[in-house]
Amino acid sequence: MERAFFALGAVFGFVGVGLGAFGAHALKQRLEADLFEIFEVGVRYHMYHALALLAVAWAVTQWPGSGVTVAGWLFVAGIVIFSGSLYVLALTGTRWLGAVTPLGGLAFLAGWACLAWHVWRST
Repeated sequence: MERAFFALGAVFGFVGVGLGAFGAHALKQRLEADLFEIFEVGVRYHMYHALALLAVAWAVTQWPGSGVTVAGWLFVAGIVIFSGSLYVLALTGTRWLGAVTPLGGLAFLAGWACLAWHVWRST
């Protein structure tokens, strides 16, 4: 499982850097300021959690178990739902997607809680 999470972290990191560059060079002048800021928040949390997946890959080797694995998949879900909904909202202006974004945020929070709980319980 550590290889899967490390690979996902690396791929999400690659995509996050690409989206950040795309935003800075192609979108900054084309989006309204509030929509550009929304896009940037999506990239920021995307990158934080790409790095978190690398940490999960390491944690799997130190404290194997389902809690760490669940945390990793929650981070993946959070990137897709939280950041993905912000990207679509920023690019299309479809404001109802703002209602979906908190579900991704909850996935991030649950992932951090699972990771902490599992590691604490394992020591």
